[in-house]
Amino acid sequence: MEKEIEKKKLRILCLHGFRGSAEILKELIFRWPESIIGKLDLVFLDGPFPAQGKSPLEGFFDPPYFEWFQSNKDFTEFYNFEECLEYIEDFMLKNGPFDGVLGFSQGAVLGAAIPGMQRDGVALTKVPKIKFVIIISGAKFGGRTYGIPKLAANAFSSTINCPSLHFLGEADFQRKEGEILLECFVDPQVIHHSKGHTIPKLDDSNVEIMLGFIEKIQQL
Repeated sequence: MEKEIEKKKLRILCLHGFRGSAEILKELIFRWPESIIGKLDLVFLDGPFPAQGKSPLEGFFDPPYFEWFQSNKDFTEFYNFEECLEYIEDFMLKNGPFDGVLGFSQGAVLGAAIPGMQRDGVALTKVPKIKFVIIISGAKFGGRTYGIPKLAANAFSSTINCPSLHFLGEADFQRKEGEILLECFVDPQVIHHSKGHTIPKLDDSNVEIMLGFIEKIQQL
């Protein structure tokens, strides 16, 4: 029985970046080796809102493009954040249960706040608490760049006791934000890579880190 539990694939809800899409994120994640992908049951979701402007991915990936929520230019006011969380909760209810959340960029900012919002009982209360997060090019609500949506007001008020794996890119413009986010989690694990604001391919050492993280979660 124990072996069966250990071999169970982790079901992960994957949240794409700003003005990206489920299909684009899937294409990038599936560049990772089979030794990792084969252990995961990855579910990719489009954001609830069509992109309300030009996507930085135009010319690299085909449309359509989506976003999770909106904000003003200096990220001090947020719009449709509550609707976004209701949309995700509804999807999780119909397609779950999910073990964890993986997010990239805007999806990572959102994903990083989910454990704290669930802990406080302000969002995603109808679904089981997620057991881990994988944060790629993430940032903290209330950090140096982003203000705080009302529902996430206390998401980082205390250290988050949820296993986390963080991707930090040497050339990522959001790297400092990602480093700030590390301080918000108990015992965060980190994958360092040389690229920018992107989903990197994994070298052998980073494959080992990721496999170790997956194994740790499977044993919980």
